[in-house]
Amino acid sequence: MRFVGMIAMLAALLAGPAMAQEKTPETQATATASKQRYTPPPTTDLENTWLLDLSSGGRVSIWLRPDVAPDMVRRIKNLTRRKFYDGLTFHRVIDGFMAQGGDPQGDGTGGSDLPDVKAEFNYLPHVRGAVAAARAQDENSANSQFYIMLMPRLSLDGKYTVFGRVLQGMQYVDAIEKGEPPANPTRILHAYIAADNPPPYQAAPVTPPPSLDAPATLPSAKPAGNAKPATKAKPRR
Repeated sequence: MRFVGMIAMLAALLAGPAMAQEKTPETQATATASKQRYTPPPTTDLENTWLLDLSSGGRVSIWLRPDVAPDMVRRIKNLTRRKFYDGLTFHRVIDGFMAQGGDPQGDGTGGSDLPDVKAEFNYLPHVRGAVAAARAQDENSANSQFYIMLMPRLSLDGKYTVFGRVLQGMQYVDAIEKGEPPANPTRILHAYIAADNPPPYQAAPVTPPPSLDAPATLPSAKPAGNAKPATKAKPRR
């Protein structure tokens, strides 16, 4: 009886996988598709090159990856062409970690007027220069905010949607003002998609220091020309 029981158990184990394959072909197809890797665009593809002109001194060139995060890349292109990012700040910048921006509120609570983007977690790692979508606790709450990694943090892999990588201008990312929030936050002067033939980088205009009033002539000094000596203010009682 024990021998018969073992044969029955063995038959059940052998039949189990075959029965599962017959009952769930859609599940298998989905699993296979989720592991499929599409060919990334070349790094020279202007339609998938995101340019950020920063007030920290220059232009940052970011390689977008629609092969792994098509919805987020589509969102970035849409908002960029709407000039959404122009003038926004990096509101949360942690030295040795990352620089976060893309919030019109400037405090990490805002986003665009478009619906949130569903998570597109992928195999791209959080290495230095990786660009990913910031989100709230809800995995499907990415919108307009993004962050650029200053140093690797592989513990974030698979938890946030990485959609790009800095190719040029990382020195300007390193120069972004640090702080939570920074005292003098770095701004995105302009954002472009390279295929749109943007103009060359132009630094932010230097704000002249506040002009000082002309020095008052002391009462004892001889006024120049017909100018009258400055009147001394009367002290208040």
